[in-house]
Amino acid sequence: MASDDLDEIDLKILRILQAEPEIAIQEIGTRVGLSHTPCWRRIRKMQESGLLKGRVWLVDAEKAGHDVSIFVFVRLDTHSAEVMDAFEKATLDVPEILQCYTVSGEFDYMLRVVVGSVRDYERTVKGKLLKLPHVGIMNSHFALNEVKNTTALPV
Repeated sequence: MASDDLDEIDLKILRILQAEPEIAIQEIGTRVGLSHTPCWRRIRKMQESGLLKGRVWLVDAEKAGHDVSIFVFVRLDTHSAEVMDAFEKATLDVPEILQCYTVSGEFDYMLRVVVGSVRDYERTVKGKLLKLPHVGIMNSHFALNEVKNTTALPV
């Protein structure tokens, strides 16, 4: 399902689901002017197309003891499709890496790493990040304060 396949009702449904993921389909239907079954069909179609990827519970990092966020910029020591694939695949096995992006500019990747302390980060760097394939240079930036963190897309 492409974005140009979405009508205003679909967009309303997406906004509601992002704001209230546990809401009942009947309530969504009421808000968008549909009965239960047509509303359910629209949601199901968005799931089948991959537009809706699933439901998750968001864990408060601070309360879970993982409130140190570090943005790690990585430059690989060599470049090829195989090297990039190996690096990307290896990041999937490091639970402290919550996000990994290829980026333009001076570095090849930006990682968001979350740990419980600076000491934990040191252990993660030495025990995991420096062991990722073809890491040439790493540059770490510690987040001092989280100003905004949302999963809601502006639909």
